[in-house]
Amino acid sequence: MAASMAHCVSCYGLTAKLNTLNLSTAPNAAFKPLSFSSNTCTLSLFSRGLVSVCPVQLSPKRRSIVCEVGTKKADSAAKRARQAEKRRIYHKAKKSEVRTRMKKVLEALEVLVKKQGVEAEEILPIEKLIAEAYSAIDKAVKAGTLHRNTGARRKSRLARRKKAVEIHHGWYTPSPSEATTV
Repeated sequence: MAASMAHCVSCYGLTAKLNTLNLSTAPNAAFKPLSFSSNTCTLSLFSRGLVSVCPVQLSPKRRSIVCEVGTKKADSAAKRARQAEKRRIYHKAKKSEVRTRMKKVLEALEVLVKKQGVEAEEILPIEKLIAEAYSAIDKAVKAGTLHRNTGARRKSRLARRKKAVEIHHGWYTPSPSEATTV
C-alpha cells in the first residue's frame, strides 16, 4: 500500500514530462488512457501498465491529467473464467448422465407395465439399471453437481415407479399399515 502511494505521489512531480504528451484528441473521439514510453519516463511502472494516465477536461479551455496506480486483474479474471467453463462442462456431463440413466429406467418400467403375462424375474435387469442410476445420482451429489435433496428426490421417484409396477402386476402387496401411512 505504501509503495503504491509513493508511486502515486511521484506522479504529481511529472509536469515536465507531461508536456511531451499530446493531449489533443479527435473531436468525435472520447478521451482514451495514455501511457508513457520507456524513454520518456524513468519509472518502470508505466511500461508495465501499472499506472494509467488519463486526460480529463474540466472546462472547455482547461485540461488536467489524472494519474492512477492500479494492478492487473485481467489474468486472474481470465483464469476464473477458464475454471468456470471447465466446471460447467463437467457438471453438464454429470447431469446428462443422471438424466440418461433415469430415462432408461423409466422407459424399461413403462415397457414392463404394458406387457401382459410378465414374470417377476423380468424386473431383475431393471433393478440393475436402477442400481446404475442410483450410483450416477450419488456421484453427482458427491461432486456437487446436484443438491442432496434433489438426488434423494430422484432416487425416490425411481423407487416409487418400480413399486407401482410391482403392485400393478401383483408381485407386491402393501401391508395395511403401509397403505394408511402412504
